[in-house]
Amino acid sequence: MIQLDKKRVVLTGAGGGLGTRLVAAFRAAGAEVVVCDRAGACMPADLESHHFDLSDPAAVASGADAILANGSPDIFVSNAGVTTAEVLDDLTPDRLASELAANFTGAADLSARLVPGMCERGGAMVFVASVNGLSHYGNPAYSAAKAALLGWMRAIATEKGRFGLRANAVCPGSIRTPVWDARIAADPRVLENVAKLYPLGRFVTPDEVANAVLFLASPLASGITGVTMPVDAGLSGGNLPFIDAIT
Repeated sequence: MIQLDKKRVVLTGAGGGLGTRLVAAFRAAGAEVVVCDRAGACMPADLESHHFDLSDPAAVASGADAILANGSPDIFVSNAGVTTAEVLDDLTPDRLASELAANFTGAADLSARLVPGMCERGGAMVFVASVNGLSHYGNPAYSAAKAALLGWMRAIATEKGRFGLRANAVCPGSIRTPVWDARIAADPRVLENVAKLYPLGRFVTPDEVANAVLFLASPLASGITGVTMPVDAGLSGGNLPFIDAIT
């Protein structure tokens, strides 16, 4: 079992479907979890918490100052993410800017503010990206932002590794979270149809993604940095629909 006793872990997007499982996983490992999310998000009352919007640069700066006032983290998990524009035709300039800010710019800004203190402690950063950052599955602005996040992760890993700071990413496939509610309302069979695209024939679970994040943040991954780990039920391993089509 992974042990992170007394390690200070800062986690964004802590009130979401995946965020709640990440909080549980790190707490079970003995970490001192600092939860961050937008105002109104439901987060554990017994944990240090900070409410700010990653798409607001001033709020990110204030949030980072508040976090650092209680000490630099040993581990930073960038988990927050949001998307509403399913295809290119759904995008407007404002929606494009909003999704890039929420999914990349804010995360990059916050992590940059945490880097100096984490270099002193020899910490680990884990960025929750998406398979959308590896190939295109819709949600173009979100996809572009998550691809940028992977590049940012590699920059930290390469430039700050000499100071003992590791950075890695996980790329989840589809997870059954509330983001699917509108899609299910539009097509009750959407989950069944999408699951068929995955070699394992199912979505990944929040706990499966949380376990991968926990591993990369832990001493068990002490020699791993600059790596992108898909947790996607085999989606990025090959094109199952293509194989089915030709056979």
